[in-house]
Amino acid sequence: MIEKLLKLANNSYSPYSHFRVATIVIMKDGKEFQGVNVENAAYGSSICSERAAILNAISNGYKKGDFKELHCLCADSNRISTSCFACRQVINELFDKDVNLYFYSNTGEVKSYKVSELCPYPFDEEDLV
Repeated sequence: MIEKLLKLANNSYSPYSHFRVATIVIMKDGKEFQGVNVENAAYGSSICSERAAILNAISNGYKKGDFKELHCLCADSNRISTSCFACRQVINELFDKDVNLYFYSNTGEVKSYKVSELCPYPFDEEDLV
């Protein structure tokens, strides 16, 4: 998986941070969807690779609960970085709580978390009543 992520990271558009990130989500039926971070001068409207990959799957007809795994790599860091809180909110909304999320360093180190571990205090539909 790390080789796929490293190759995918080359598609990142990150002229400001120079921090290339790539994500692959795997669906329960085995189909894979990719995403990279895409920045722009108005930083707040940039998109992270996790959301790009997830929205790619949704745009192709997949639904909440169809996600099996998420794999994410920060290609320009030898540290393992996890998802920002905007991405965690989207993950929490669309993934089952027991789905495994894998985060890689560019040296091949990997850490795995369940959605429930990465998002221990979720904001979800129950908070809207």
